[in-house]
Amino acid sequence: MKISFVFRFVVALSGVVAMPATALAQANWTPASEIVGQPVQVTTNGVSNTVYLDSGGTARIVTPGGNTVPANWTAANNQLCLANGSAQECWPYNAAFRAGTPVTLTSSCNATSTWLASSTNTPPPAVSGERGR
Repeated sequence: MKISFVFRFVVALSGVVAMPATALAQANWTPASEIVGQPVQVTTNGVSNTVYLDSGGTARIVTPGGNTVPANWTAANNQLCLANGSAQECWPYNAAFRAGTPVTLTSSCNATSTWLASSTNTPPPAVSGERGR
């Protein structure tokens, strides 16, 4: 399996379940923070890989055969991108993933994948302003 093909699986993760942008802003949401460190199953053309977006922008893609492909990730400007040094792929990313809710996304390479987060991180508490006290 080519690494760029694996990236297509991973990048599809960026398509996300809709959550109002105002709710995200109110919760001080950082893009992709809900899945950092959590396993995300990414299925493309019947092949499933497990993707981990780790803190600090590193990522791991675990293939069905158990091989781990190191990568880097970014989430900005409504895109989630994965890169391994020789290839980069990005997916639209406008809202947080929700555990157990599959999301189908099409990448910048026109690969369609289904992303499924089995669990997500708890969002940080909303920060009250001085007027909110």
